Amino acid sequence: MRIRAGWIAAVVACVSAGPASAQPNDDAARSDAAALIAAAKQGDAGAVGTLLQAGVDADAAEADGSTALLWAVHSDSYDAAQLLLEAGADPNGANDLGATPLWAAGENRNPRVTDLLLAAGADPNLALLAGETPVMVAARAGAADVVDRLAGAGADLERRGTRGQTALMWAAAQRHPAVVETLIAHGADLHAVSDVWSQWMGVPPHSRNNKEIPHGGNTALLFAVRAGDLESARLLVDAGADVDDADAWGVSAVTLAAHGGHNELLAFLLERGADPGAAAAGFAALHESAMRNDVRATRALLEAGADPDVRLETWTPTRRASRDLHFPPSFIGATPFWLAARFARAELMQLLAEHGADPRFVLEVEYVADGSMQWRTDRTTALMAALGMGGGRVRPWVPYTDDGTPESRTLAAVKLAVELGADVHAADPNGRTALDVAEELQFESVVHYLVEQGADEPAPR
Repeated sequence: MRIRAGWIAAVVACVSAGPASAQPNDDAARSDAAALIAAAKQGDAGAVGTLLQAGVDADAAEADGSTALLWAVHSDSYDAAQLLLEAGADPNGANDLGATPLWAAGENRNPRVTDLLLAAGADPNLALLAGETPVMVAARAGAADVVDRLAGAGADLERRGTRGQTALMWAAAQRHPAVVETLIAHGADLHAVSDVWSQWMGVPPHSRNNKEIPHGGNTALLFAVRAGDLESARLLVDAGADVDDADAWGVSAVTLAAHGGHNELLAFLLERGADPGAAAAGFAALHESAMRNDVRATRALLEAGADPDVRLETWTPTRRASRDLHFPPSFIGATPFWLAARFARAELMQLLAEHGADPRFVLEVEYVADGSMQWRTDRTTALMAALGMGGGRVRPWVPYTDDGTPESRTLAAVKLAVELGADVHAADPNGRTALDVAEELQFESVVHYLVEQGADEPAPR
């Protein structure tokens, strides 16, 4: 919507007439400024020009410091911005949050307005109060041409915004490989690390399971991997980024790729020599791929030399009542094969066994059971795990699949576990066997199979 011609004419008439007394008319000045800002907000270059010719102050601003120029750039009007600059508007005028016209040009991905402002003396390093600079917002917006102009004008590429993140990190996190390439060409630091902080986190029962977990410490490569941006990751590694980068907790790029199901990226990292077994955080990529039932990722990791019997050493936090992928305290000590069995994933179990995983592994773990708040001891074979024994009451996070009914999937996992040497007579600390649980679940095909394999007949119902 354009500014009404009648209002503009009235304002121009008042400005031309001058003050009615020796004292400046503050109300009239405010009205003039409001008219100019309204025209700038709408990108109405004609109205802006008319008001400027009538003598309205080019640096007119609202109460929060937002100038007519800032609004003209925000509205993406090159012509209105040019008129204001020619009339003497300050190219570096910032509002109370620190937003400048150059910041708004970056947000709009507008290289032409960026050129106009830089030519008028705009400072590319003025930042928001939160630390965000024009090159950061342009990187986040995916405006490679704007980033190129800002970098060429002296923008500091290593300035830190929220949580100590740089423009390169922002570009990688938002999957903007063209911006990543531009920043690399201008010498952005590939090895810069975001801020590190710690937070106490826990899982039920929280009075027992809580610890201080480090956050941050991410490089641009880790942001690219988390976002699943293979093209940006390739650019960063080709330029010298370390494929074994890990965050403050010790979670490696490979583990992040496996966690996110980014198999193309995982394959790329392994091809470039990343450690397939990195587990400084207490869990490895194989644990992640097993939990995801990701056969492709598991195969890639095993073929790259990952230890098929790597043990889970810690629990990981999760949002309350969520279905997020996480490792509960009751899984500590588990191997990828045991995890695959726990979710009755026979194909994954077979793959791990073919690569040397121990199918007779027994998980022995002590933990505080959620709800009862009592210490519990589990001793669970893969056969027992296939029937849901061991590991406590685990909230299912794995998406529902159409690869058979729960009973048919369990039967396949049970058969494989037995074929690989599982003891059908093994019992947990409470004396319960796989056959007992199969009977409780009323999985008749599993009951029949286990009896055939020599398990004791269940008691009559």
